[in-house]
Formats: sequence, C-alpha cells, structure tokens
Amino acid sequence: MRNKGSKYPIAFKPILLVVFFLLVFVLVILLRSSSLPTSFQAPSVTSDSSLPTTTNPTSCPPMQHQLSASQTCNKLSPATAETLVHYVTSNITPQQTYKEISVSLRVLLKKSPCNFLVFGLGFDSPMWATLNHGGRTVFLEEDKSWIQQIQSKFPTLESYHVVYDTKVARAAELMEIGKREECNVVGDPRVSGCELAMKRELARGGV
Repeated sequence: MRNKGSKYPIAFKPILLVVFFLLVFVLVILLRSSSLPTSFQAPSVTSDSSLPTTTNPTSCPPMQHQLSASQTCNKLSPATAETLVHYVTSNITPQQTYKEISVSLRVLLKKSPCNFLVFGLGFDSPMWATLNHGGRTVFLEEDKSWIQQIQSKFPTLESYHVVYDTKVARAAELMEIGKREECNVVGDPRVSGCELAMKRELARGGV
C-alpha cells in the first residue's frame, strides 16, 4: 500500500479531491440508509400488557475496534470525521491511482461492512478503514518502524507486524499455488495444507 522508495511524497495531485469525494459519497449512502421514512419502518407489535415495554432507538451494532453501542447510525463516527479532515488538509499523494482504488471500492460498496484484510500500511489506510465503515479493517505490514509512524498519526487503525516467508521472485509460482484445492478450502488456517496460509502469525497470536 505504499511506495518504499518515497515514504513522504509531498506533491499535491487532483486524486486527493477524488478520494475526498469518494468518502463523502459513501457517507451520504450510509446516512440515507439510516433515516428511512416512517412508512418503511416495521409495524409495532402489541404484546402482553403484563410484559414491560421498551423502545430501542435505531443504532449501529457494536463492532470490535469500531463503533460503540451508544453511537447511532446517523451520527458521523470520530474516525470518519478525522479521515475527512486529514485528506482535506493533507498534501500527501495517495499511493494508488483512481483506477486502482476503484477496483476495491466497488467490492466494498457491495460487501461492507465486512472483515477487510489489507496487505501493507500507508497514508491511504484511513481511507480504506472509512470505506469499510462499521466493519473491521486489518492492515498487515512488515516494517515495524513504519507501523509506529502510521500509528502515531492514525491511532484508531488496527495493524499488525508480519514476516513473509515468500519472495517476489516466486510471484507467478505462488499465484498458481493459490489456485490449488487445498488453498480454496474454508477452514482453520493453522491446520491448512495450503503453502500460503499464515500459520506462523496465527500461532503467535496475530490477527
């Protein structure tokens, strides 16, 4: 998610505006979905008069590392607000182009909130966490010092240090391995026969 050759790009590009408007678009969708007219709400059910009646306000389900139960769906979360302010005031260029970002964005618009695993940590990480609003977004990074730098700027991000056993030179081979049957079976990765399973990280209590 970052270019190691330039950890501190300072050139301002129009793509920052694109990222900002993408975030605003997602927020508008979330706010609209949480404020349906009363005609679309479920009818009330009359229960036994001997039972106590309670009224539960529409609220976001509690999510680990995300919103608390007291925060409602029509309230902008602190993490989302901080992300918007960051991109409006920052002159740091994202590491991906609009076309590259759009690929993952289309998936998140259909699947979020979800469990979203991102390989790499960077200045665009708050954007991904915000696009998966209400879900759990986890970042894996191999550079410990870089994790500390990003966490100091964005403490709400959930990130973990990992050590990869594979090399870029084996990319084509590993892509073929990922197509094998043992790598497509859903189960406990600690006992998986797939070479790509991150067994060591799970054994150490990682993600």
